[in-house]
Amino acid sequence: ALTEERFLEDPFYPGERMYKTGDVARWLPDGNVEFLGRTDDQVKIRGYRIEPGEIEAALRSIEGVREAAVTVRTDSGEPELCAYVEGLQRNEVRAQLERLLPGYMVPAYMI
Repeated sequence: ALTEERFLEDPFYPGERMYKTGDVARWLPDGNVEFLGRTDDQVKIRGYRIEPGEIEAALRSIEGVREAAVTVRTDSGEPELCAYVEGLQRNEVRAQLERLLPGYMVPAYMI
């Protein structure tokens, strides 16, 4: 079932299959492939694929957090996670989130 969802017929090699990664790209006239984005909400931060919705769910599971949203900022030139949290002090939220998620999923910024 899941395998059938993730693999499809390869239009370039009849009889072969290709993996559906979620990446969207296009062929350029010079033969190169240009990456355009993704079909889901995953982002890549320091080599890790991250679903911001998972971080939002973890934030909302913390008692006292009324609302949370996670976005990606590129102010420094590199993508970094930023969480907008309503309800608790940032340091309290960060301490609890660090117990719930791996370090690479803890936002660099909390507002």
